[in-house]
Amino acid sequence: MSTYSLSHVSDAALARDLAAAAARDRASTAILLAHIAEFDARKLFLLAAHPSMYSYCVHELRLGEQGAFKRIRAARAARQFPAVFTAIAEGRLNLSAVVLLAPHLCQKNAEELLSAATGRSQDAIERLLAHRFPRPDVPTLVSPLGSDEQLSSRTVETPGAGGLQLSSRTVETAAPQPAETSVPQRLTPLSPQRNALQTTVDQETYDLLRQAQTLLGHRLNSGDIAPVLTRALRLPVRHLERRKFGAADRPRGRDRVFSNPRHIPADVRRAVRERDRDQCTFRSESGKRCPARTRLEFDHIEPVARGGVATVQGIRLPCRAHNQYDAECAFGADFMERKREEARAVAKAAKRKQAADEVIPYLRTLGFRADESRAAATLCESVPDASLEQRVKTALSFFANRHCTRTKAASVRA
Repeated sequence: MSTYSLSHVSDAALARDLAAAAARDRASTAILLAHIAEFDARKLFLLAAHPSMYSYCVHELRLGEQGAFKRIRAARAARQFPAVFTAIAEGRLNLSAVVLLAPHLCQKNAEELLSAATGRSQDAIERLLAHRFPRPDVPTLVSPLGSDEQLSSRTVETPGAGGLQLSSRTVETAAPQPAETSVPQRLTPLSPQRNALQTTVDQETYDLLRQAQTLLGHRLNSGDIAPVLTRALRLPVRHLERRKFGAADRPRGRDRVFSNPRHIPADVRRAVRERDRDQCTFRSESGKRCPARTRLEFDHIEPVARGGVATVQGIRLPCRAHNQYDAECAFGADFMERKREEARAVAKAAKRKQAADEVIPYLRTLGFRADESRAAATLCESVPDASLEQRVKTALSFFANRHCTRTKAASVRA
């Protein structure tokens, strides 16, 4: 008799066995999360020729994409707050609940927040978090989609030819995933060689698409936006290929000699790219090759500090994760972490300076002197992530405060 045929089991036994199976499933889920957490912390997915824990879960453990996302998020939260393991094993919390709670957990509130969420449904936990961690209202958006205006965030049916459209069929939008899990954005396959794409664009992008559509009107027979996107993407793709891979319609001979030993000539980049076929070159001990095709970086097989040279035989094309892993193997994890910290500090300082520099022209337009504008713009270094409008307002507060100080001093003298 088949193991999965239970028609012969009595009602009472079926109810008892179902409860026992659910309990075993919760316990095995907690154990699985513990293994994922430790495997992820040790970055063993790199040795298995995968660029991320997400890739390993999907391709090696055969987990579904959403299942992998939930388990990785839950495992990372549970590694930081071990009480999560017990809560899942005992059925007090499920994976969806932990994923919701994870961004809000900290050492101060973890015990209390996990207790407050115990036994609650996903909807109830969302209301709990909204009460504990209120967020601003979302703006009301009404987007013109042809003859009808649709406000649904789930399914959007675009009208027929003639409108600004990306698909002629129904497109289900997937929930955005955090970048840390490396979940790729996906198109929806419709038929062979045909894919649906749905996205939200700002007004500038919309206007540019409309303008391109108008300029290409004599070449396009319909109002479909797809041919416009194809032509628009060809230009940046060619440009990026020239910059990153040295691609060229008519390659020249050997590049001129550069004094920088880290420089990789264009002809070498072209040859390495063709040889490695746009895929990470890292292989596991079993010979499995990393499947990553994004975030690829040219890397010296022998580090430049140890005499490595930029030849076709001396250069490889790993993904960023495996490039960093090889560097840690060569120079040590502590050394590379210090280098990364230094790079982050430099990038942060550059971002603060840019946030200030972008405001100066607007202050000059308002009639302020150059020295005043520079002094006021320094206030923007404290809010580098703010919008340009907010940074300009922040800079203008410099003049408001100075005016108030002068007015107060004048009243004292009087």
